[in-house]
Amino acid sequence: MGEHAIPQCFQHLMAKKLLFLLTLLEILLCGQSKFMVYNTSQGIVPGKLNVHLVAHTHDDVGWLKTVDQYYVGSNNSIQGACVQNVLDSMVHALLADKNRKFIYVEMAFFKRWWRDQSEAVQDVVKKLVSSGQLEFINGAMAMHDEAVTHYIDMIDQTALGHQFLKEEFGVTPRIGWQIDPFGHSAVQAYLLGAEVGFDSFFFGRIDYQDRAKRKKEKSLEVIWQGSKSLGPSAQIFAGAFPENYEPPSGFYFEVNDASPIVQDNMQLFDYNVQDRVNDFVAAALLQANITRTNHIMWTMGTDFKYQYAHTWFRQLDKLIHYVNMDGRVNALYSTPSIYTDAKYATNESWPIKTDDFFPYADRANGYWTGYFTSRPAIKRYVRLMSGYYLAARQLEFFRGRVNSGPNTDSLADALAIAQHHDAVTGTEKQHVANDYSKRLSIGYKEAEELVSSSLACLVESPLLTRCQNPVTKFQQCPLLNISYCPASEVDLVQGKNLVIVVYNSLGWRRNEVIRIPVIEANVRVHDSNGIEIESQLLPQAEKYVDLRNYYVKAYLGQTPPKAPKYWLAFTVSVPPLGFSTYTVSTAKRTGSTRSSVDIYKSSEKSKFDVGQGNLKLTFSMDQEKCTNYVNIRNLVEEQVELSYLYYSGYNGTNQKDPQNSGAYIFRPNGTHPINHEKKVPLTVLHGPVLDEVHQQINPWIYQITRLYKGKEHVEVEFIVGPIPIEDGIGKEVATRISTTMETNNTFYTDSNGRDFIKRIRDYRTDWDLEVNQPAAGNYYPINLGIYTEDNKTEFSVLVDRAIGGSSLQDGQIELMVHRRLLLDDSRGVDEALNETDCVGDDCRGLTVRISSILLK
Repeated sequence: MGEHAIPQCFQHLMAKKLLFLLTLLEILLCGQSKFMVYNTSQGIVPGKLNVHLVAHTHDDVGWLKTVDQYYVGSNNSIQGACVQNVLDSMVHALLADKNRKFIYVEMAFFKRWWRDQSEAVQDVVKKLVSSGQLEFINGAMAMHDEAVTHYIDMIDQTALGHQFLKEEFGVTPRIGWQIDPFGHSAVQAYLLGAEVGFDSFFFGRIDYQDRAKRKKEKSLEVIWQGSKSLGPSAQIFAGAFPENYEPPSGFYFEVNDASPIVQDNMQLFDYNVQDRVNDFVAAALLQANITRTNHIMWTMGTDFKYQYAHTWFRQLDKLIHYVNMDGRVNALYSTPSIYTDAKYATNESWPIKTDDFFPYADRANGYWTGYFTSRPAIKRYVRLMSGYYLAARQLEFFRGRVNSGPNTDSLADALAIAQHHDAVTGTEKQHVANDYSKRLSIGYKEAEELVSSSLACLVESPLLTRCQNPVTKFQQCPLLNISYCPASEVDLVQGKNLVIVVYNSLGWRRNEVIRIPVIEANVRVHDSNGIEIESQLLPQAEKYVDLRNYYVKAYLGQTPPKAPKYWLAFTVSVPPLGFSTYTVSTAKRTGSTRSSVDIYKSSEKSKFDVGQGNLKLTFSMDQEKCTNYVNIRNLVEEQVELSYLYYSGYNGTNQKDPQNSGAYIFRPNGTHPINHEKKVPLTVLHGPVLDEVHQQINPWIYQITRLYKGKEHVEVEFIVGPIPIEDGIGKEVATRISTTMETNNTFYTDSNGRDFIKRIRDYRTDWDLEVNQPAAGNYYPINLGIYTEDNKTEFSVLVDRAIGGSSLQDGQIELMVHRRLLLDDSRGVDEALNETDCVGDDCRGLTVRISSILLK
């Protein structure tokens, strides 16, 4: 035989094997997942609806946890949040795709993280910033509140963050980003917006009625002119989000979020690309219907998100890829800067917004006006430390800064963090409030050392730069609010003198009365020229002694020495940015004038006058709340009634509308006048420096009315607390100052201590207000003061801290001075606003001292 023939059966068998191998190979090839490259490079497409996806995280600088707990991720039984994880994973996620973008806001966290990084990581991050993948927005240390912050503090904490960014990255933020504060101020818009150099300003919380109207009119984005006097230079492009600063419903992609992911592997179950694209397009068109131009912004993130950033960016990559393949709308990675530039490029005309966005309500009975007063002691502490920081920085500059300390850095950082919208607002948990106070105290202690040594140098040598180790050791008195000052409570025997240096951090000469506790009556005061000046001794009121004894134990853990018998009061005159020195010594003959003391019982039908200059007050014992106010110089005479009341905090438990009154929300359930205690006599102190009238209003309200010689204002001090809660009802305490003025529903409140804005009761400029809460809906934040006027008179009240206030009736001014509530108001803090202090087992509700100045 020639060539062997292959048997036919063998050929058939081989064909079957080959077919099986090919089929197996096909199955293996088809079963393997092919690496998918998503096209995320899309930019803006003219003529299409452009959806700007802004990847962001909102990181509260303290709220439910302290700032450090949030940073390191501890105390997660309260809230699972770790900013370190956010920033670590963000860097890796951006490096994985050059088209991805991310914005970051809170420099208090970023500075902490930056200090922890190696030079290699820092170089990588600098490249991400340079390329535009990572953009710093707002750039302040914290996202400060806009209702109860003073404009100087807002500037300082913003400048501190911007300084860090300039030094480390050479960049200055372009965009304002106040997405979570509870209402928005005119000063924020023009001073911390247009005047800072921002190109736009975005925010989240406006009244629910206002938002509904703006959606219909496509006026969520506006040109906001916050200052009338500055005109067009104060204008800024500003936008409120359609709902909040979160993604549209169904597009949350944190680990364990419930939103459907984009499942694009056809070999696996639950493939849903078209469904997700349809959802995306529908949400985009819905927002486009309430937005001008073909550009909309989606805020892709919320509180403490991107802790594992890849879970977000993986889904955003897919959405951009498949939505753009679909072609109905255009999706792109973006930032608020890119979005702003796109808006500017459209040459669209925009509505004009003036004034502010206060008060803020998120529903009919949900007015966020309680926090204007919440935690009044912290509000005062922040204000005091702000003024002290100003003086300390000046002295630091005069003497020369020492980086190794002592310096003002710690106080600057503590004050910056305290401006956060859940700090000075009083809307944080109690342990977090304690942390803010602790940081301020630590910052103060270091600044106190700097101030003392700098003032010693000023006293010892005019050449500050040559002063290294001054001999003089000055002490300061941070607890004067509880009548405790060891430095002044000394026995001036054997020729000892008490030297007092008074520094003026302001730009004009100040003539003020200062008061210090002293143990001796036989003292006198001399100025720096050795000339004796007029001084006055006022006996310590029993109320002050009680505060001193309790709170020294509470704060310092020690029993104070016997309380001094007197306050020593005298007038100081201090040059601008300068100091004056006064000496207190034992008097050999006649010393300070003792105040004359008159006691008036409520049963007496008598009248008495106080006041030594143009201004006089006449009190009538048979009209306990009324005082006749007379200013001889400007011929003003007015009957003024000062009364007290409390609002019962609403308990919504088991109610159809369950909204409680709490740290954020003011929802009263009735108004209750507080009657004067007629059993306690009224005490009047007269002297050459000032007059005082002491009144025990009830067991937990004490009032002192002061008139200073030569001054044309009345100072009223309220000591309020502990607010009783034995009846199981929370209380919100207010004082009302009533006059006969005809004010036509109109009054004026300040904006962050800088401008005054006209308010009309039960009225909003931008929409027809539906009145649901007549009291809470007419409350406004007050940082500096409130005034009202008619065609003859203006009546003003200045305050010593941020509080809430209003004019609920013509001729009347109302200030809420203290709050103690027993229920949470369901806005996230999950804790009642019930502040207490304890000495051992003796725990009491917080007592506060509040001063206001009345001008007419």
